[in-house]
Amino acid sequence: MMDFKSLHTTNRLLMIIAVPVVFYILKLLSFIFVPLLLAVFISLIFMPMARGLARRNVPHVLSLLLVLIIITATIFVSIKVVQLSGQEIVAGKSEFYQNLDQKVGSFIVPYARMLGISADTYDSAIKSILTDPRVSDTLYDNFGITFGLVRKTVTLILLTLFFLILLLAGSLNFKDIMSDTMFKNSTRSVKTFMNIERSIVKFLKVKFFMSLGTGVGFTLICLFFDISFPLFWGLLAFAINFVQMIGSVISTVLAAVFVFIEKDMPGTALGISLLFVGVQVVFGSILEPILMGRSFSINIIAVLIMLMFWGFLWGIPGLILAIPITALLKIIFEQFSNTKVLARLMS
Repeated sequence: MMDFKSLHTTNRLLMIIAVPVVFYILKLLSFIFVPLLLAVFISLIFMPMARGLARRNVPHVLSLLLVLIIITATIFVSIKVVQLSGQEIVAGKSEFYQNLDQKVGSFIVPYARMLGISADTYDSAIKSILTDPRVSDTLYDNFGITFGLVRKTVTLILLTLFFLILLLAGSLNFKDIMSDTMFKNSTRSVKTFMNIERSIVKFLKVKFFMSLGTGVGFTLICLFFDISFPLFWGLLAFAINFVQMIGSVISTVLAAVFVFIEKDMPGTALGISLLFVGVQVVFGSILEPILMGRSFSINIIAVLIMLMFWGFLWGIPGLILAIPITALLKIIFEQFSNTKVLARLMS
C-alpha cells in the first residue's frame, strides 16, 4: 500500500502538471471562457432585480424580457454615443487639423526623410507619408488584422449575450455549479454565492459610476477650454477606465499629448493636463477606494500580478476581467482551509 507521504508527493506532482494544462486550456478556449465570465458578471447585476420581480409574482418570462430590453437599450445608447463621437471627429475643426499637421510634421518629417519617404513640406507631412506607397502597402497588408479584430469583437458580444440569456433564463445556474463542484454543503454554497454576488455587484456599480464621472469630467474640461472632440475624450476616458490602473494612465497621457498639440501656450496646456490628472485622482484614487470600502481588500501586488497574468492570457478582455476574477478567487479561497493562505496573501 502507498503510504501517506508518497500519496502527498504524488498529489503535488499531479498539481504541478495540472496547473499548466489548465492555463493552456483557458488560453486555447478563451473565445468561450471570456464571454462566459462577462455574462456571469453582468448577470449578477440583474440577479437582485430578478429575485425582486419573482417575489412580486411577476412571471419569469416577463422579468427576462425586461432585462433584455434594458440590455438592448444600453447597447443602443452606446452605439449612438460612439456614432456621435465619430461624427464629431469627421466634422472637426479645419484649423485643428492644420495645426496638427504642422506640429506633428515638424517631428516626423526628419525621420521620414531618413527612411526615404518623401515629405518635403511640414504643411502636408502627414498626407505625404500616408500616401507613400510603402506606408499604404503596409496599411493594406494589416487590413486583415483589423478585420480579424472587428470579427472577434462581434463574436465576443454575441456569445456574451447568448451566455447571458442562458444564465438569466436559468439554463446555466452558477450557484448550482458551485454546489456540485466545490461545496458539499448547499447552505455553504448559497452563502458563498451571495457573498460573491454582493462583492462583484458593488465593484461593477462603483466602477461604472466612477468611470462615468471620469468621462463626464474629461468632457466638461474639453468643453470649457475649447478642446476639440470633447465627446470623444469623455467616451475614451469612460471606456478605458474599466482597465484597472492602466486605463486611467493611458487616457490621461493621450489627452495631455493632444492638448499640447492643439494649444499654442505651454502653460495653458500644462494646466489643462493637470486638470485631467485631478479628475483621475478624485474619482480613481479617492472616491473609488472610499466607495469600495472593505469589499475586496486586495493588495496592490496581487492586483499587478493578476493584471499581467490575465492580460497575457486573454489580452484586453483579460485586463478588464482581472479584478472581478481576483475577487471571485479570493472569496472562494477563503472557504477552504488549504487555500486560506492564498486569500491572506492576496489581502
